[in-house]
Amino acid sequence: MKSIHSLAVDLGAESGRVISAAFDGNKLILSEIHRFPNRPVRVRGHLHWNVLSLWDEVQSGLRKAASQLEPIASVGVDTWGVDFALLDAAGELIGNPYHYRDARTDGMMALAFSRLPRERIFERTGLQFMQLNTLYQLLAMAEARAPALEHARALVMMPDLFHYWLSGEIACEFTEATTTQFYNPRTQDWARDVLRALGIPDHFLVRIVPPGTDFGELAEPVVRATDARLAGVRVIAPASHDTASAVFGVPARSARYAYISSGTWSLLGAVVTEAVITPQALAFNFTNEGGVNGTFRLLKNIMGMWLVQECRRRWAAPDGTLIPYAELFAMAEAAPAFVALIDPDAPEFLHPEDMPSAIAEHCRRSGQTPPADRGTMVRCILESLALKYRLTLEQLQYLLGYPVEVIHVVGGGAQNALLCQFTADACQVPVVAGPVEATAVGNALVQLIALGHLSSAEEARELVRRSFQLTTYLPRASEVWEGVYHRFRQLVSAPLSAAQG
Repeated sequence: MKSIHSLAVDLGAESGRVISAAFDGNKLILSEIHRFPNRPVRVRGHLHWNVLSLWDEVQSGLRKAASQLEPIASVGVDTWGVDFALLDAAGELIGNPYHYRDARTDGMMALAFSRLPRERIFERTGLQFMQLNTLYQLLAMAEARAPALEHARALVMMPDLFHYWLSGEIACEFTEATTTQFYNPRTQDWARDVLRALGIPDHFLVRIVPPGTDFGELAEPVVRATDARLAGVRVIAPASHDTASAVFGVPARSARYAYISSGTWSLLGAVVTEAVITPQALAFNFTNEGGVNGTFRLLKNIMGMWLVQECRRRWAAPDGTLIPYAELFAMAEAAPAFVALIDPDAPEFLHPEDMPSAIAEHCRRSGQTPPADRGTMVRCILESLALKYRLTLEQLQYLLGYPVEVIHVVGGGAQNALLCQFTADACQVPVVAGPVEATAVGNALVQLIALGHLSSAEEARELVRRSFQLTTYLPRASEVWEGVYHRFRQLVSAPLSAAQG
């Protein structure tokens, strides 16, 4: 068959891409059409996403795609979770959407628990507790009596905003809805009782739709602003939370696999058919986020490559030139092993002004000598991440009730050979890395299923295995890592089970 093209618009915390996924009936070939930076903006002490700039870049990507590709069948958008936009009665954007790292949520979790017990919130939502969750962002607005809440007529998550601008349809896609901490997986609807108990209005909640929902053709104003050849292109919601798309792009053969979607965040988990809402899941602070075909991703968010990204930013030359990642990882590989360990999820790493200084202070407080140079600092981060993966994997296996046979690493971290090997060594489980662009792959696969070109998730996984090169890392040096893991467990004070705690 002649190749058809689905466009995956993938917006990440550092950059955005418009990627073409060409499908010829046998293989999927990705081509980057347009890449652009995603630069948050600080205004009056608050951190916001520059959504109008992102929208302009998305339209630029559509123009480029129209000039290079034919035929284009569909387009879908995925982004990070938890952040949202508010629309008024005319469908206009109210204000600038906040960035999840904005400090306005400081103290909001404690306030929420004073009104509704932590256990009750988890029982209703099954979601991991993080102060950046949508629930605490809304609570901060309610406490500040933000006029936007009163005037809002629709709350849409970030990819939903772009789908609305592309198609004119207002809805909240399922995988994004589950990141809010006010979606109830048992009732499969919004947990309005949670919002009301916290004093948050709920009049702006919109319908929830599954991945693969066809919003219709690209809106006429968008076609007019981009290229007439885009008329008739379908706007299809993928699994619009980027991790949900990445997980759908995992080329697993074994049913007993875990995944790590590795990027700014590391998300480690497994796919389950029903949300796991148990006291033990609460004790481990695991989350149940939506997946494709009504599944859930039982996972834990870990503060992934954000730590390296922020160190790299701090180490930039006076003219802004950044050290290439390859150079940083080569320095780390040459550095001495296990000089210091950190808990990657320590709260001081969420939004520090100076990440290297924050890591050094973290080491001093735990009685360790801080890394003395950049290579040792990066190695400390990577080793600590691998050990945090080990701890999280043990907790995951406890919840699943069976051992994991293989870990699939997808996303940008699949290119980090040092971290992949450390992960295999620390976890003593084979690691299969790839595809790197799993988010775009999963995004496109859902579009292709919605268009009728693929029939099932199994057929989609087989297509991924045929289309992309995968690299396997086998475990080694278990004795060394075992001793260090005991040291790491003491550092983070984390029991394997609540009963042991």
